[in-house]
Amino acid sequence: MTTNTTAAPLFQGAIFDGDTHLYETPDAFSRYLPEKFKKDWSYEWKVGADGEFALYVGHRKIEVSAGYYAEDGRVPPPGKLHEWLRAQKEGKENVDMRVPMTEDMYARDARLAKMDEFGVEGCFLYCGNMVATISYLDEPKAAAAVMHAYNRWMLDDWGFNHKDRIYSAPLVSLDDLDAACAEAEWAIKHGTRLFLMPMGPFGGKPPAHPDFDRFWSILNEAHCRVVYHVSEAIYMKDHMAVWGEPVQQSRQRQTAFVWMHGYSERPVVETISSLIFWNFFARFPNLRVLSAENGAEWVPNMLIKMDKCRGMAKNGYWPGGQLKERPSKIFQRHVSVVAYPEDDLKTIVDQVGSHEWMIMGSDYPHAEGVPAPRDFAEEACKHLVAEQTQGVMHDNGRRFLAPVQS
Repeated sequence: MTTNTTAAPLFQGAIFDGDTHLYETPDAFSRYLPEKFKKDWSYEWKVGADGEFALYVGHRKIEVSAGYYAEDGRVPPPGKLHEWLRAQKEGKENVDMRVPMTEDMYARDARLAKMDEFGVEGCFLYCGNMVATISYLDEPKAAAAVMHAYNRWMLDDWGFNHKDRIYSAPLVSLDDLDAACAEAEWAIKHGTRLFLMPMGPFGGKPPAHPDFDRFWSILNEAHCRVVYHVSEAIYMKDHMAVWGEPVQQSRQRQTAFVWMHGYSERPVVETISSLIFWNFFARFPNLRVLSAENGAEWVPNMLIKMDKCRGMAKNGYWPGGQLKERPSKIFQRHVSVVAYPEDDLKTIVDQVGSHEWMIMGSDYPHAEGVPAPRDFAEEACKHLVAEQTQGVMHDNGRRFLAPVQS
């Protein structure tokens, strides 16, 4: 008699995945782009003068895209970043660390079937290569046109809310307020529940500045959600410049200093704390925001510092009105965070005192996450109690979409 020694998965329930992506089809950027913008704002994968195969916006090379796709369209295998980087470093030419795209990576119906295979009940879906280009959209009128064209493609191919299972996030920026309001109204009319927005200020003003209230009122009335996904926060370029550190660089050539101070944690901490200190959620109580693919290790320290600084500034200037409760309480009611699988979730949850704000994310089909969503529990939730694991793997994601409880 043989004994089955295969251990059951740590978490066996339905999953809600807070961070998934698509790969764009070849016409994603061109299907709806107005003719007058095509010369300078068309997207194209090509081999440039430097010999690298990369994505270009007009004449500008998207540095982070170089070395990602193969010219035949193959991509790094989902969840295998560490193996992929190690193979590159060791020069193992006999190890093929790119794989053909499968249909679920670029088509909705196939993705639903993949979700069924993975045990994923629902997910938030974000753009693919488009996320690397946001910082290059630096002319407001053109940026609005490019984003709207992309959003129309996303609506065609994925929908904004497909069967209450795939919640796609159209892009919007406040650089052109009139265009942002029009985009919000259009996307909400077509069923969107969430928007993907760049981190940082717009035109020298924080996103919670009253000048933008017209936009936020539209989202508040519709009980929408806002996602701040990791990307290059271009407002950091001036600060990086004083250190002699360039931005918009290849990730393979990016310094540790830029990784630490110009990318991920700092932009999201500044953006979310700005919203809270501007008393944003008192004005727009129906809104919630999500940090995606920025990890969660920064949360405990941010909450401690926000509460401390509220006390230090008690008699200072509060441009949005003085807060009536601790920033940490506002955060836990209105902000959720997608953790990295390598984060120490138990320590973070213990420090914060709750887990309801934390959501899992597989990053599928990107290489940076886990091969399959259930692997997140195996890697990250081993030291959590069952209730906390259930929350992180499913309940907290669903709760993010529910009405805000005062």
